Amino acid sequence: MALASIFEKIVGSEAKVAFRAYDGSKAGPDGADLCLEVKSPIAVAYLAQAPGELGLARAYVSGHLDLHGDLYTLLDRMWNITTNDLTTSEKIAAVRSLGVKPLLMRVPPPPQEMRQSTLARLGSRHAKQRDAEAIHHHYDVSNRFYEWVLGPSMAYTCAVFPTDSSTLEEAQYAKFDLVARKLDLKPGMRLLDVGCGWGGMVMHAAKHYGVKALGVTLSKQQAEYAQRAIAEAGLQDLCEVRHMDYRDVPESGFDAVSSIGLTEHIGKANVPGYFAFLYGKLRPGGRLLNHCITRPTGAEKTFNKGGFINRYVFPDGELESVGWLIRQMEDLGFEIRHEENLREHYAKTLRHWCDNLDANWADAVEEVGMGTARVWALYMAGCIVGFERNKVQLHQVLGVKLDKDGRSGVPLRPARDWP
Repeated sequence: MALASIFEKIVGSEAKVAFRAYDGSKAGPDGADLCLEVKSPIAVAYLAQAPGELGLARAYVSGHLDLHGDLYTLLDRMWNITTNDLTTSEKIAAVRSLGVKPLLMRVPPPPQEMRQSTLARLGSRHAKQRDAEAIHHHYDVSNRFYEWVLGPSMAYTCAVFPTDSSTLEEAQYAKFDLVARKLDLKPGMRLLDVGCGWGGMVMHAAKHYGVKALGVTLSKQQAEYAQRAIAEAGLQDLCEVRHMDYRDVPESGFDAVSSIGLTEHIGKANVPGYFAFLYGKLRPGGRLLNHCITRPTGAEKTFNKGGFINRYVFPDGELESVGWLIRQMEDLGFEIRHEENLREHYAKTLRHWCDNLDANWADAVEEVGMGTARVWALYMAGCIVGFERNKVQLHQVLGVKLDKDGRSGVPLRPARDWP
C-alpha cells in the first residue's frame, strides 16, 4: 500500500485531508484545503512505533511531517484521533499497514519530548524535585517567547472576556479583577497567590486594591521576571514573588488565597493535601479562589501517560472533574460560595495566543527553535478544539474558611457584581 494511503487510513478519510509522501504517492480528495506531507522515512517510523496522536505529533514536531493549511482546522477535523487517540485494534491495523521495517528503525523522540526516564529518576509523580523539573520544562522556555505569545499582560491562564470584541489585554485585566472581587480584596489585606506565573495577580491586587501580596512559583525565570516587573511598577513595598514550592511558604493567616492554573499540576492523590495546606494558610473568614482546567465529568481518565500534552507540554499534569474538586474542598472544611465555568472564554484566549504566535512566528522560531514553536502551535490549536467541544473545561470555585461558630463573613449579596 502506498504511504499516502496508509496515512489517510490512520487519520481517517472523513477528515477531508489530502496526503502526499516522499515516495511520490498521493491520497485524499483533490483540491483539499489541507494537505499532510510525509517528508521522510522517519515520519513513518514514528507512526509505526506510536500509531495515533503521539506518533503524528513526533513526526510534525521533528519536521518529518508537514502541514499545508490551517492547523486548527486540521485538528478540528481530526477530532477523534487528536483527542481520543486510536483504539488498540486500530493501532494494530495501522502497524500492519506500515509493515515491519519502520518498527525496526529505532529513532529517538524529538528533544522537545520529556523523557519518562528523566522524570522517573527524580522520584514518584509530584515529588518536589520532579514537580520542579516538570515546571521548568514548560515555563522556562524563554520569557521573550512568552511575551510574544501572551502579550503585555504575561498572563498564561484563561482570560475573561466582558464582550465578544474585548481585546486580550482587556480580558486578562477582567480575569484578575474578577478574582480580586470574588476574594473581596480590600486595602491592607494579605493575599497568597500560589503558582503565580509572571506576577500578574499579585501586581493587580497590590496596584488596584492596596493588598499586601505574596506570589510563589517553581519557575526561576518567572520569579526573576516578576520581581523586575514589580520593581519597575514601584510596587515592591506591597508585593513580591518568590522562587519556591508553595508547600514551603512559611507565613500563614492570609485573608485570601488565589490559585490560578496550579491545581492541574498537583496530581489527584495530592489534591486533598493541597486544599488542606491552603486551608491552613487562611484566617477564619478567609477566602480561596481556585481557577483551573477540569474534565467535564468524572468518567474520563485524569492522566494520559502517552498523550501529546503529557509528553510535550505538561509532564505529570492531571485533570479532575469540578465536582470531585469541590467535594475535596468541602470535606476539608471549605464552604463553597460560588462556582462558574469559563470554558468558552478559554477557547477565545487560546485563539488570541495562536494569533500572537503566528504574528511573531519568525522571531519565535529564532528564539526557541522550530521544534518548540511547533509544539506550541500544535498544543494551543488542539486546546481550542478541546474547549470548544467540551473535552475540557475551566472552572472558578470560591470557598470560604468559616470561623469557629460557622460564620462566613460573606454578605447576603456581593458588594460588587460578579459578571
